[in-house]
Amino acid sequence: MKNKQLKLILVSTPIGYLGSGKGGGVELTIISLVKGLIFLGHKIILIAPKGSKLPFESELLEIRLIDGIDQPSWQHQKRTDPILIPSKSVLPSLWEDVIDIADQSDAVINFAYDWLPLWLTKTKVIKIFHLISMGDESIIMREIINEISQLFPLQLAFHTKIQSKDYSLKTDPTIVGNGFDMENYFFNENVNGPLGWAGRIAPEKGLEDAVKVANSLDEKLLVWGLKEDIEYASKIENSFKKEIIEWRGFLPTNEFQEQLGQCRALINTPKWNEAYGNVIVEAMACGVPVIAYDLGGPGELIQDGFNGFLVKPNDIEGLIKATKSISEIKRNNCRNWFEKNATNKVFAERVESWVNKGLNKKSLQTFKIN
Repeated sequence: MKNKQLKLILVSTPIGYLGSGKGGGVELTIISLVKGLIFLGHKIILIAPKGSKLPFESELLEIRLIDGIDQPSWQHQKRTDPILIPSKSVLPSLWEDVIDIADQSDAVINFAYDWLPLWLTKTKVIKIFHLISMGDESIIMREIINEISQLFPLQLAFHTKIQSKDYSLKTDPTIVGNGFDMENYFFNENVNGPLGWAGRIAPEKGLEDAVKVANSLDEKLLVWGLKEDIEYASKIENSFKKEIIEWRGFLPTNEFQEQLGQCRALINTPKWNEAYGNVIVEAMACGVPVIAYDLGGPGELIQDGFNGFLVKPNDIEGLIKATKSISEIKRNNCRNWFEKNATNKVFAERVESWVNKGLNKKSLQTFKIN
């Protein structure tokens, strides 16, 4: 039986416009979910910072662009820092627009890891659902998320069980995973390609560890991502006598997946608890096995020995050993896992179920990622 059509307002991250790369994996999450929800027949109003673009159009989609200054990310603040909202910030402007048109929707889905939209939930003026994109990075954010869990537990969802454990939740969490458009990723059978790494170029992503692996094996490392911290990137380059990194930049999905698919392995080296691990799934969608630190979300995405290898955090020798053994992983395993667990259709169905339960005040359901 087909579910009733929903009219949903989706509110983008205030950390850069969609397509800028500043919002990291949240940008891809939003784009994938919009397409998935439209596929299910729902009407979407996307409210996003000025400059945002989606790679598709639909009569079921309306985009409202809002001008303003980017919001600083909690990733680059101290845990004890207070709430910061810059002058002429896009964050409150996004939510002013939401309030203006809220009566046109059944519900609002928030993608910002920020205090303001969570606090607005308490006003009950609008029904706001929050897909929490990060772990416990701020004391004040942890407090408001815990509070919303007590007041409106059906309106919170997380990407992974591991991520949700960072918070003191009233009930078992709703886990929706994440999803990507299968049409955008092509399976590549190549088992003899280079090593790759992808992500924002920033200290918490741990690029230097992957470079050490490539250096040990006397190989090049292909690196994709926005150079968020130029000084950090230069420091890594200058730490080695020979050129190891081949910078590929931040690319559109079609170019990125084509290049990524040629790799024999993706190395993922976070220094913090990843909430999910988008690039891990993008790699597996192309058939590329992943070697990752068992820290946060990757521990739920990688089945050790099946679609990649999990290594203890900061274990360089473990990364090297796993890289040498990567031929043991069948690339078909990676693609099959992706198709079963992480397409945008599967993701949209989970989000649809979450929102419907919240609107109908039914019991929570936790979705298992196999």
